[in-house]
Amino acid sequence: MSAAAPDSIKLEAPTNAIKPEAWRTPGLIVLCGCLIGLLTFGPRSAAGQFLTPLSMANGWGRDVFSGAFALQNLLWGIGQPFAGGIADRFGTIRVLCTGAIMYALGLAIMAYAQTPLTLGLSAGVLIGFGLSGCSFNLVLSAFGKLVPEQWRSLSLGAGTAAGSFGQFMFSPLARALIDAFGWQQALLAFAAMLLLVVPLSLALATPRAVAGGGKVASQSLTQALGEAFGHRSYVLLVLGFFTCGFQLAFITVHLPAYLVDRGLSADVGAWTIGLIGLFNMMGSLSSGWLSTRMPKRYLLSIIYFLRAAAVLAFIALPMTKASAIVFGATMGALWLSTVPPTASLVALMFGTRWAGMLYGFAFFSHQVGGFLGVLLGGLAIKYTASYDAVWWLSILFGVLSGLINLPIVEKPVERLHAAPA
Repeated sequence: MSAAAPDSIKLEAPTNAIKPEAWRTPGLIVLCGCLIGLLTFGPRSAAGQFLTPLSMANGWGRDVFSGAFALQNLLWGIGQPFAGGIADRFGTIRVLCTGAIMYALGLAIMAYAQTPLTLGLSAGVLIGFGLSGCSFNLVLSAFGKLVPEQWRSLSLGAGTAAGSFGQFMFSPLARALIDAFGWQQALLAFAAMLLLVVPLSLALATPRAVAGGGKVASQSLTQALGEAFGHRSYVLLVLGFFTCGFQLAFITVHLPAYLVDRGLSADVGAWTIGLIGLFNMMGSLSSGWLSTRMPKRYLLSIIYFLRAAAVLAFIALPMTKASAIVFGATMGALWLSTVPPTASLVALMFGTRWAGMLYGFAFFSHQVGGFLGVLLGGLAIKYTASYDAVWWLSILFGVLSGLINLPIVEKPVERLHAAPA
């Protein structure tokens, strides 16, 4: 049952997009947004390449690096609803630029971190809050406001796929830069690349305090939150998204080291993470396409069940270069494919007026999962010298999320359901 809207809230048509200036065609908006997604997702997805050299340079155990990146995931999640709310209220461009500058500064300071505190402030606080302001979540929200309805699902898939290409490109690039110039210079190069987000964000500018639909809605932020968290399907969607973050963050940070522990080379880890990004491009685009042709709740359930099966096969079979590559390709096809149906469901249920903030709360759940995945991976190695317990948790959470998404009801809340098209 959805929460009934207060009488004071005007009806809002959920599907119409804001009309940007003539030069900002849908194609240009999607292109610039995809480049932002590529640049912001790439460096953080290559984090596992820096775990060993940074830890060895400072004489740290893996738990120090894991703690900083666990904090990054948590603060990214905490900051996302606020960043989304500010972008919804005051426009996207300010948030994107501020986030990109914080992200770049965090990478630059991380290159010279010599204490756990400095690493926590740079890799954890600055990059965490920076990501909340310039990651693909803000890009997807801007797409929902700026592109026509017929572009929406495809643009969500394309934006997610662009982040995946960043992962495919940046993980091997990080390995090559580290081997050629050292890990510090690699981080500085990534910091310089992040500054390109500032000019690209001009194409994604959204007006101040304008509803995504054809009518301006008088619904306040507090009313939007009350409506969403009183909506059973939204709560289920948020809970299920926890697993996505747990699995992705654990694998991103710890898989390269896990493969080395199992006797494979560091290059295999880099290319496995890269393959996840490559195959996720196809998976995300396919997910965006399927989101318009089948119930989104069933698509999410299938993705979570398949992830659990892929992890089970990976840890049960003998570890070889071939099995690592097959795992990377399989998980890649399922990696961020949860994002298009999740973002689409938020917009479908509540419209686009507060879509950035409401998707931000769903993403907060995702990042709490990511925080635990990275942190538990580091603790598991420290106290048990094995990642096995975390792999089994990943399987369990995958099955539970597959079940949680099945009862979701795919229809607008009563406030929007009654609105004229």
